[in-house]
Amino acid sequence: MPFTSTQIIITGLAGVATAVGVAVATIQSGAMKQSNPPLAESPASTKNQIAAVAANNPESGQPEPLQAPTQPAEVSGPKVGPVVVTPPNSGCKITQAVVSDPNPPLNVRSSPQVRDSKIVGKLNNNTFVSVAEEQNGWLRITDPPGWIAKNRTESSCSKVNQQINFLPGGDEAIVKGRIIGGGSHSYIIRAAKGQTMTVRTRKDVFPQIIAPGGELLAGNPYEGNETEWTGKVPVTGNYTLQLDSNFRGYEYEFSVKLR
Repeated sequence: MPFTSTQIIITGLAGVATAVGVAVATIQSGAMKQSNPPLAESPASTKNQIAAVAANNPESGQPEPLQAPTQPAEVSGPKVGPVVVTPPNSGCKITQAVVSDPNPPLNVRSSPQVRDSKIVGKLNNNTFVSVAEEQNGWLRITDPPGWIAKNRTESSCSKVNQQINFLPGGDEAIVKGRIIGGGSHSYIIRAAKGQTMTVRTRKDVFPQIIAPGGELLAGNPYEGNETEWTGKVPVTGNYTLQLDSNFRGYEYEFSVKLR
């Protein structure tokens, strides 16, 4: 069908308008794409998510983050207490005893036996007697002359010379005993030059502290009443802690520490 010139112009203008509309839509679409780019995760956030997954999901196959090693707690062994040292009361010479009979008075017999012996005297408790001989559990005394049962008395060795040995891991000893009558009780402790020795009395009597060469370090019985001594030992060797009695005797107790 033939078109008039007016129709051709209108059709052309419509096509131009359509083309312009398409172009505008295309430009607007491009502008929207440029102003709203797609979101992308940063490398840092991605790594953090992976670490979180590895830490919280043991099935992820990723290793757990390393933790700083904890320091082991200090373990200290039990403190070793002092060893207690006492003097022997048998296998030695007894020169004096004191009567201690649960059923006083104590019988003094003519021979060291109950049968076929006569009672030649009696002694009250706390009586000191001089001992001349010991035989099969009996003591021969001089005043009154006769025999008394040793287990009805208290006695001590007149001479004691005993070594002090600490417990394994220990450094202290408590020495306790009794001298009945006259006698001398000595306790030997070995020390190295420069070690510190501390001697402390726990009763009334303080021992003499004698160095290996015979020098008196402390405990002079004629000067004062010492209760404690601490000092560095001058030489390596055996040190003597000595207690002497010339009459009735006494109980003693003291501690010695060596570090």
